[in-house]
Amino acid sequence: MERLDVFNCSNILIASYFTDEKECAHENREHTLIYLCSGKLEITEEQGRKTILRQGDCAFMRRDHRMWLQKHIENKTPYRSIVLKFSRQFLREAYQMFDKKEFPDVQRNKKSLYVFPHERPDVRSLFESVIPYFEAGVQPSDEILKLKMMEGLYLLLHTDKSLYASLFDFVDPWKIDILDFLNKNYMCDLTLEEIAKYTGRSLATFKRDFKKISDLPPQKWLIRRRLEAAHALMRSGKRKVTEVCFDVGFKNLSHFSKVYKEMYGCSPINSI
Repeated sequence: MERLDVFNCSNILIASYFTDEKECAHENREHTLIYLCSGKLEITEEQGRKTILRQGDCAFMRRDHRMWLQKHIENKTPYRSIVLKFSRQFLREAYQMFDKKEFPDVQRNKKSLYVFPHERPDVRSLFESVIPYFEAGVQPSDEILKLKMMEGLYLLLHTDKSLYASLFDFVDPWKIDILDFLNKNYMCDLTLEEIAKYTGRSLATFKRDFKKISDLPPQKWLIRRRLEAAHALMRSGKRKVTEVCFDVGFKNLSHFSKVYKEMYGCSPINSI
């Protein structure tokens, strides 16, 4: 059974509660704080790094990053979490309230996930103060929501000064390095629109930025990258042609054989 209670306040405050296992691909379109009331949350970032959150743990997830979330019950305790999201509009309004002369001169941190020290009193106070609203089924007022968001914002800024540069960046979302992303995900069945979104770009900006790093169109670059990976696997002599074909991202064996021969002058089977 799963119950997901979403208080419809610009999708700002969300509580999840369920008693079975659940996993999903997740992409943050807004900066997000997540707090674990019970259960266990396993977060896998794009680069493969895994992080485990348990009761009393809190993490900051930077916007425009893709993660895989696995939510578990633990010791027969249901999974329960509370999420606080910071919209761009709220951050712009908050930015106007600060004295810019007091802003630290810092560079933006590239980390997609920041885990807070366990059981911090200020973190626990923030999230546990909203639990009664969910338990009673009462929606907090807009004023209360803004107060909680400001509390969360100060919590972040007092934790890591580099977050000033990320939270108050209103020009573009953080642009993930294109080649780094593609080298880690070339085998995935992603459209150009999806690749652009996951690297923090519009499709037009993605195509323009890609021209700066390669003379090939994106589709041809992906085919070449898959062929290079296939060639390395073939030469190891440990994999079958069919396995290699699908593992590197091709969907059709005959097409794979054709483009492989065009690039390497022989069929895949002759490369083993």
